[in-house]
Amino acid sequence: MRRRLLVQVMAVAALPLFVAPAFAAGSGGSSDTQTTTQCKKGEVWDKKKKKCAVPKYGMLDDDNIYDAGHDLAMAGRYDEAIAVLSLAANKQDPRILNYLGYSHRHSGRVTVGLGYYEEALRIDPNYTLVREYLGEAHLQIGDLAGAQQQLMEIEKRTGKGSREYGMLSEQIDHFLRS
Repeated sequence: MRRRLLVQVMAVAALPLFVAPAFAAGSGGSSDTQTTTQCKKGEVWDKKKKKCAVPKYGMLDDDNIYDAGHDLAMAGRYDEAIAVLSLAANKQDPRILNYLGYSHRHSGRVTVGLGYYEEALRIDPNYTLVREYLGEAHLQIGDLAGAQQQLMEIEKRTGKGSREYGMLSEQIDHFLRS
């Protein structure tokens, strides 16, 4: 807990150094309503003010923080995603925790990522996207049994036809072939 708090404090303090162009619109939104706004380094899009601004705690609501953090993570800009996601007021939002885990894991800090995933699942055990990413993290550290356990948990909740089941199943198959 102490380590995670230190990481979050450092991420917020370093935010102006890392945040380059951030995306204005979120994840999973329909493409006809999605827009991307490019901001200068050290700024993010403020939907309320409809302009780029230097981010500060409380400046954006958690939905906007989630959207920007998700987009940065999906663009491979993990440190920037961590910095933005760390600004969330609700530190127990499973969506925020999920992408903090994802970003740390993809930055090579798999153990830190595992902690965020576990916390997200403690809050919402039915969040299957977290379970998929947690399964991938287990594969990264060579824990096939842990990944298979997450696959079974996804199957219990959504069945074999879900996107999360298919993606983790594919990762497990790839792991077994390599």
